[in-house]
Amino acid sequence: MGNTLISGGSRPSCPDKLRNMKKVRTSSPLLAALLMASLLTMSFTAQAGMQWKWRDTSGAIQYSDRPPPAGTPDSAILSRPAASARAAAKAADATASAASAAAAAQPAAAASKADPELEAKRKKAEEEKAAKQKAEDEKVAKAKADNCSRARSYQRTLSDGLRVVRTNAKGEREFLDDKARAEEMQRTQEAISANCN
Repeated sequence: MGNTLISGGSRPSCPDKLRNMKKVRTSSPLLAALLMASLLTMSFTAQAGMQWKWRDTSGAIQYSDRPPPAGTPDSAILSRPAASARAAAKAADATASAASAAAAAQPAAAASKADPELEAKRKKAEEEKAAKQKAEDEKVAKAKADNCSRARSYQRTLSDGLRVVRTNAKGEREFLDDKARAEEMQRTQEAISANCN
């Protein structure tokens, strides 16, 4: 196939077309790399525009997509997000707040419409909890009553003037003298005040 003339021009042969196509294909990886580089650069700059930068109380520089904690002075804020980014961040915070408020309201509405079986289980759990609390209170009251009776018995022993022997830190028996007896009486009186109501 040779060159043929069509309306005064020449038509390239098929091998010439393929050669031109190969040139396009060899330049397309370069074009793709440039396109990827520009997209990455734009995404990084978009993220950087949404970043807060501030110096914390210890002097370290902090980066965040959220504003610095309350009480951070304006002089410590080194960079703020762009106005459009701030508006987007406020909108996202408002959306999150609305979603959490709706989620909190939903269980309350569902609880009022709960089926009787679920309501019975909840009531039974509350009764069991109240019974456990009552048993614990009774146990504490019994322990206080026992402590009270022991303290009053010991107080009678001390006030009757009987000789009282106790074991010291070395494991030796020692008799209480008048000073030690007065200290024991004081400690026993405090125990009676705490346990005998």
